[in-house]
Amino acid sequence: MEISLITVLRRIRWMVIPYLLILLICLVIKLTFTRPEIYFAVNGLNSPAADFLAPYITDLGNGWMTVVIALVLLLFSYRKALTVASSYAITSLFAQVVKYIFDLPRPQLYFGDKIKHAHFVKGVYILSFNSFPSGHTVTAFTLAVLFTYWCRRKAWGPVFLLSAVLVGYSRMYLSEHFFEDVVAGSVIGFVLTVIWLRWLDSRAFIQKRSWQKGLLGLIKK
Repeated sequence: MEISLITVLRRIRWMVIPYLLILLICLVIKLTFTRPEIYFAVNGLNSPAADFLAPYITDLGNGWMTVVIALVLLLFSYRKALTVASSYAITSLFAQVVKYIFDLPRPQLYFGDKIKHAHFVKGVYILSFNSFPSGHTVTAFTLAVLFTYWCRRKAWGPVFLLSAVLVGYSRMYLSEHFFEDVVAGSVIGFVLTVIWLRWLDSRAFIQKRSWQKGLLGLIKK
C-alpha cells in the first residue's frame, strides 16, 4: 500500500500546525535578536526547580532512551519497534554528519571568558564542540512525530510536540547548545522522520499481520 507524504502529514496534523507556528516565532526571534542575546536571555531565566528538572527533561532526547523505547515496543509490535529504531538511526546519523561538517563551537567555547558569569547546572558535563545541530532535539522530534502518527487520539499531538520543545529548550538551558542548533535539530528530526515514515509504511512487508505483533504474541502461543 503506497502512502503519500500528504497522508503522513494529515495523520500528524495536530502536531504540524502548532509546529509551523513555533517555527515562525523562532524565525522572528532569530531576526530580532543576536545569538548572545538569545543565549543569555535563556540562561538568565534560571531557578532551582528548573536546574533540577532540566537534566531529566534533556534525557528524553537521549539515544539510550530511544533504545529502551524500541525494546519495549518490540514486546508489542515489531513494526513500531523497527520504525523507532530505523528512524532514530537515520535522523541521528544525519545529524552527526552535519555536526562534523560544520564543526561549530558550543557556548562554553564560543564565549570563552565571557561565559564565566553564566549560570550552569551543577553535575552537568558541558561539551565544547560539534554544536550544530542539537542531536537530543533531533531525537525528541523524531519520537514526537512517531507517537503522534500512531496515537489514536490525534489531539495528543501538541503534547508530544511540547515534550520535544522542552527537550530543545533544556539543551539551551544547560548551555549545551545555541538557539539555532535546537531549531535546526527540530527541523531535521521532523522532516526526515516524515519522509522515512512515508517510505517505510509503504513497504508491503511492514503491513503484514505478523509485523503487527510482538514478542509477547510468541509467549502467549
